Amino acid sequence: MNTNKASSSNSLSYFLSYLATHVREDANRLPTLTELSQEMGMSVASVREQLEVARALKLVEVKPRTGIKPLPFSFSDAIQTTLEYAIETEPELFQAYSDLRKKIEAAYWFEAVSLLTPEDIQTLQDLVNKAIEKLHGKPAQIPQWEHRMFHHTLYRKLKNPFVTGLLDAYWDLYESVGLDLYIDLQYLESVWKYHQKIINALSLGDFAGGYNALTEHMDLLMQRPKNESRQPFE
Repeated sequence: MNTNKASSSNSLSYFLSYLATHVREDANRLPTLTELSQEMGMSVASVREQLEVARALKLVEVKPRTGIKPLPFSFSDAIQTTLEYAIETEPELFQAYSDLRKKIEAAYWFEAVSLLTPEDIQTLQDLVNKAIEKLHGKPAQIPQWEHRMFHHTLYRKLKNPFVTGLLDAYWDLYESVGLDLYIDLQYLESVWKYHQKIINALSLGDFAGGYNALTEHMDLLMQRPKNESRQPFE
């Protein structure tokens, strides 16, 4: 391991490079702060600072008894904090991120659904059934979890952590900043009718028909009242 002292300008990249080396070596824990300081040629304070950055990015877990543990990389976890900050400072940016998410789902649709099994399609049907049950309950409930899981199930088998990470981050953001607000029942029923159309098409192997239902479903945003501008894509 290189023990040359890292300058303040590149200390973070140096620390992350050190962390990545341990992950590649399948290490289940990192040395203590003091040991890291000695090994990396950095002060304890500087190591602690870089460790906090890695912790904020959810690249490491720090606990009193187990020490410093590298975590599996999750792109959605890594970008979540900055996304939340962006939306807090400029709420209209959520619409830009929603548009990105829409285009990602459209671009990867055929690749993603070609990987689905009959069991996956049944899972999608079960989610629709549960959502309709919630909408028609007394009182009616917003099927937010079902909505997230429906889209997650469509794309979860893609072998691209950046695509799935961006999509997962959308739903995390949707929930964490309180944008899952109530929309009138008629609108929500329309959303889930499109979900059923998607399933019907997939059951027949009609990927193009499912794609058309998906894009029509997303275009429902344009039918919302203007005072719902902060509400995101379905």
